[in-house]
Amino acid sequence: MAWVDFIGSVHSSTSRDYLARVTEDDKAACAEIACRWDEEYWDGDRKFGFGGYKYDGRWRGVAERIATHYHLTDGAKILDVGCGKAFLLYEFTQIFPNASVTGIDISSYAIRNAKPEIADRLIIGDASRLPFADDHFDLVISFNVLHNLYIEALFQALGEIERVGRGQTNVTVEAYRTESEKVNLLYWQLTCRAFHTPNEWEWIFEQAGYAGDYSFIFFE
Repeated sequence: MAWVDFIGSVHSSTSRDYLARVTEDDKAACAEIACRWDEEYWDGDRKFGFGGYKYDGRWRGVAERIATHYHLTDGAKILDVGCGKAFLLYEFTQIFPNASVTGIDISSYAIRNAKPEIADRLIIGDASRLPFADDHFDLVISFNVLHNLYIEALFQALGEIERVGRGQTNVTVEAYRTESEKVNLLYWQLTCRAFHTPNEWEWIFEQAGYAGDYSFIFFE
């Protein structure tokens, strides 16, 4: 395993009012709505999630960095576990017109409202049960998804990512290093089920048999 960060700059570019998240609304009620993964989470009020998740091109640089780091070539088979509206997968198709990209997400709303250019390559499904053959993909990625799973499903999802990839995998999850970051994470999150330090995450990866790359996002 190796620390390889691709989305830290995207995460840090967003401003967040942590205190307002827990004082202006009933956060527990907002979280209940967010966990439906429906329109409110993606394109509703900010208190329920993204507050409008629209394509703006920010994922192009991420796709380029990933392609360079993993030496991807045109025709590569790429899987995004928890693809959302598949903006990142779309960018891969712009870099590699012959790439075979596949996205899976639990949110039927996200899949219905994904980039139409790759809609036929997306499926609704569960990260803990990937419907693909062993060693099928050249690269498997999962960004900001696995911390939303309870521990049994989390272990299963890590095992599945390892199973369907050919050795090149990368997952990014939320974590905290300090009490301040822990509080900010607890204040801001709506859907997180796994709250761990980097050392704890690395232990989980090892216990689950996940040997791929990883990184963390922090709420500073």
